[in-house]
Amino acid sequence: QVQLVESGGGLVQAGGSLRLSCAASGRTFIGYAMGWFRQAPGKERDLLAAISWSGDSTYYADSVKGRFTISRDNAKSTAYLQMNSLKPEDTAVYYCAAKYGSTSYGSSAYAYWGQGTQVTVSS
Repeated sequence: QVQLVESGGGLVQAGGSLRLSCAASGRTFIGYAMGWFRQAPGKERDLLAAISWSGDSTYYADSVKGRFTISRDNAKSTAYLQMNSLKPEDTAVYYCAAKYGSTSYGSSAYAYWGQGTQVTVSS
């Protein structure tokens, strides 16, 4: 199975930046679309961004468009989420997820999930 591990979360002041990384298991990274989600306590898990396995197609939620950038380095089996101009409302646990094949926008389509990394934005 595909194993995902997020890193890069932490505490940052409003207006600052963080870069999250999602390391995927071995050679199986190729062929998998990747997504980044976030979930605050008591809230729904929301899709923030998604990227096709080849990197030629991306999607962004309106709430992060223009501030967050999703990317991937297949040679390193790693996906990234660059987060700029962070706001207190961005505070949540951030998850990366993977599915085989084309990009999907619903969480139910993603079969593999990381453990999550906490992002806290102070004001």
